[in-house]
Amino acid sequence: MKDLDDIPALMAEIGRKAKAAAAELAFASAERKHAALISAADAVWARREEIIAANAKDMAYGRDKGLSDAMMDRLKLDETRIRGIVDSLRTIAEQRDPVGEVVAEWDRPTGLHIERVRTPLGVIGVIYESRPNVTADAGALCLKAGNAVILRGGSESFHSSGAIHACLVQGLKDANLPEAAIQRVPTRDRAAVSEMLTMSEHIDVIVPRGGKGLVGLVQREARVPVFAHLEGIVHIYIDKHADPEKASNVVLNAKTRRTGICGAAECLLIHEDVADTIGRDVIGALLQAGVEVRADASLQPIDGTVPASDDDWGHEYLDMIIAARTVEDVDAAIDHVRRYGSGHTDCIVTEDDATAERFMSRLDSAILMRNASTQFADGGEFGMGAEIGIATGKMHARGPVGAEQLTSFKYRVTGNGTVRD
Repeated sequence: MKDLDDIPALMAEIGRKAKAAAAELAFASAERKHAALISAADAVWARREEIIAANAKDMAYGRDKGLSDAMMDRLKLDETRIRGIVDSLRTIAEQRDPVGEVVAEWDRPTGLHIERVRTPLGVIGVIYESRPNVTADAGALCLKAGNAVILRGGSESFHSSGAIHACLVQGLKDANLPEAAIQRVPTRDRAAVSEMLTMSEHIDVIVPRGGKGLVGLVQREARVPVFAHLEGIVHIYIDKHADPEKASNVVLNAKTRRTGICGAAECLLIHEDVADTIGRDVIGALLQAGVEVRADASLQPIDGTVPASDDDWGHEYLDMIIAARTVEDVDAAIDHVRRYGSGHTDCIVTEDDATAERFMSRLDSAILMRNASTQFADGGEFGMGAEIGIATGKMHARGPVGAEQLTSFKYRVTGNGTVRD
């Protein structure tokens, strides 16, 4: 490895190794990739005390940096969360291998047989913040899809990510796959990020996973294609046809289960006809749970709320805070989401099928939900084992990015001495 002080040389070497590894992974058997992931899962569990000790260093670093409680929660690892990492690795291992899948095939009058076949993207650069489990999720998903990956975790999770990465490398060794298939940038120096964004010779796509600042930086400066994951400004609209119990359960879970994840609800829209009934009860439940409710003028008579400002619409809190306002109808809710949403996840609570269909057909968020907590906006909950992020763009991958979304395709054309007239 090059001198850590010479960032351009360091990243160039990582890039060269990744490119070589990707060429070999492109035709690696499903069995070897499966073996690598199972071995990595075993290593994570066997080394859980070591990982927790590394995480303790990161937690101390985070406290010294003054991270919010929500961010500290994202950073924290304990035995239960490590078990979750192990389960994700095993789930990804058991999934169908997407590489080589024939997506479509057809015959032409010329005698040609044409197949469209899934193929790896090549080398993926993943830039992420805080959550150390992303190290395992991103490494595993990229490997499953036959891609090499360069992982650049946040400075807060430096030690945790290093310990988890070592387990992934152990899995590669045990399966006789190139160790450079999953590389981690071994420095906190932010210059490494700038280098990654310009490594078009070695990196085929960049996936940023973090806050608005990180994603904005990547989108502005990248010379490599980007799977954008913008902030999760998640809305829940309570319709006048909502079931009161469902509304309360969905909103409470969506806001309070884990406030620091991108699927956490940040804005509550309430049909004005039920503001004094269902709306009042839901806001009361939020207040009782310790959530600060920043309400518009129509909801401020509810005891315990505080006045909302213009800045509260379209704000990602990642904390025990939610903005709330009334709307005239579903179209007004749609207009609000279009104006202030981020295209991540939005939800309607209603028993009326026509209203639900109107909401879902007229909004174009990556994920739209009905009568379900937005905390389900997660690749693992979608059956993908894990996710590398939630893509909010409209090209190639969209929504939870799993192994299948980390592939492209190529055409295989077979003839029999066929020539064109």
